[in-house]
Amino acid sequence: MGRATKGCGCAGAVLVVILGAAAFVGVKYVRPWLNARPPAPSGELQVHILDVGPVNGDSILIVSPTGKTVLIDAGDTGKGKVVLEALKRYNVQQLDYFIATHPHPDHLGAADEVFKGMKVLNVIDNGLNPTVPESLAGKPAATPAGKKQLNKKPDKRPTVTKFLDEYKDALTQSGAKYEKAEPGKTYDLGGGALLTILGPTLPYFTKEQMKGGGNEPNANSIVARLDYGAFSMLLPADAEEQTEHRLLTKDLNLHAEVIKVSHHGSKYATAADFLQRVKPKAAIISCGEWNRYGHPAQAVLDRLKGAGVKLYRTDLQGEITITTKGRENDFQVKTAKEAASDLWVGREPQKDDSSRVGFIAYGDFGPPPKERKAPRGR
Repeated sequence: MGRATKGCGCAGAVLVVILGAAAFVGVKYVRPWLNARPPAPSGELQVHILDVGPVNGDSILIVSPTGKTVLIDAGDTGKGKVVLEALKRYNVQQLDYFIATHPHPDHLGAADEVFKGMKVLNVIDNGLNPTVPESLAGKPAATPAGKKQLNKKPDKRPTVTKFLDEYKDALTQSGAKYEKAEPGKTYDLGGGALLTILGPTLPYFTKEQMKGGGNEPNANSIVARLDYGAFSMLLPADAEEQTEHRLLTKDLNLHAEVIKVSHHGSKYATAADFLQRVKPKAAIISCGEWNRYGHPAQAVLDRLKGAGVKLYRTDLQGEITITTKGRENDFQVKTAKEAASDLWVGREPQKDDSSRVGFIAYGDFGPPPKERKAPRGR
């Protein structure tokens, strides 16, 4: 009887040692591995590419499965009402994150209006100011054709960068937490949805590096990636071809099911080698029918068509909504209206959107461009 009891004591001691070792391994190795894995998808993810036309602009609303919200850009001055109405329509009570991709008015012009109409918890931008030629310094900003000047508040300095002053003032008054975009940082949006910052990376692009086309504020845009289970979306803002090529040199996962086409479909972006790396199934172009830069460019549309993607455009189809539950090939795209003309026909430019020709994006508006007729046989 005593011998049996002694044996049980040894066995118990061995069991304690085994359990202790297992616990150590679990804490040191297994738990970090589990934490590193993205959580399994749960619920529906929504991405709304808002229609902030008829001039160019970007504003993208992300609603995670748990209700966390991200607004990427806010369209041009005067479009705050459009954005706020969309937020109300999707029952957004507050913005967990507002991302200002770069300091151009077609992305930041209505940011102050949004901040005044909606609680914003966190703000992320690239920390850069726009470059303004001396010839324009101190000059008043232009007013979009057919619209009255917005007198939101008295301003003794109505300069071409007034939109940026108003954004910064509204950010300060909002009480939101500010941070500069950090490449590689991932934000957990809940329910398995993750948003990762891919760019801009140092050194920032300069005007001298844009001699091949494009402009440096766009080239230094915040580039982000959205992941949810099997679904992925690339959000490159107004990144230029130079930005794309830099991303290609990094050890990054650029493959995505959906791409928001960079720079409104400019001819200076969406390079063939970049498309080949991303391999999107669907492409969304956010642009305005009154834009003067020929967005989207026919060359870009031809490259997208050659890549076999499904194309959507806000200038022809209005607001575009993507929904997914994170399963393989389950994402759905819905448009506010049917396109009245051919999606694969680009627009004729009246101006060139490149630093090498003195590109200026600060209130550079004009009359609606003439419609381009579809070529025969297209």
